[in-house]
Amino acid sequence: MNEAGIGRVLVASLHQGIADLLPSRLEFYEFWLTPVGLREGRIGLAPLGAVLSFLRQEGDMYPEVAARAGECAADWTLAETTPLRRRVIQAAPPWLRRRLVAGLACELVHVSHGASHAKVHWRRETATIDIRGSIFCQVRETASAPLCAYYASAVRTLMTRFGIETEVSIAACRGCGASACRLDAVVQPAPADV
Repeated sequence: MNEAGIGRVLVASLHQGIADLLPSRLEFYEFWLTPVGLREGRIGLAPLGAVLSFLRQEGDMYPEVAARAGECAADWTLAETTPLRRRVIQAAPPWLRRRLVAGLACELVHVSHGASHAKVHWRRETATIDIRGSIFCQVRETASAPLCAYYASAVRTLMTRFGIETEVSIAACRGCGASACRLDAVVQPAPADV
């Protein structure tokens, strides 16, 4: 992580999301997401803010790019997780596995942006994930649609990679005027849970 607290996984996953879904615009975004900056982990808040601002102006593509970036971030976070930790999570019973994966998702939030923190509260099969300090939701004007697709996609992807079917929805978004961002992750019961 650099001095601004921007994690390499966030910048690299945004770059990948743009490359996958807006390839004709990649050169434009690489003005801020420079290959040297990506390699050395030296992307600051201002360039990232510019990228997010311009992405929001891409209309319907913003949530798709953010969701693709979240998927990449989840996969890369999982790849960097130690084999022992992956085996422990996979071997855990379903009720414990989903809690361990939710903890991993909270770590992903903090690693993406050092000023962001997430807490999980469980009520039966639903995890409520409160996110404070989301870099995606720092906007001057209230957004008309939630801006948290990156986090929602990351949580869904992590759960899926461990065999946990989960529906993730954005319940509140700071960018839309809420005090914090909140995701609701409803876990579908596993056969062993029924």
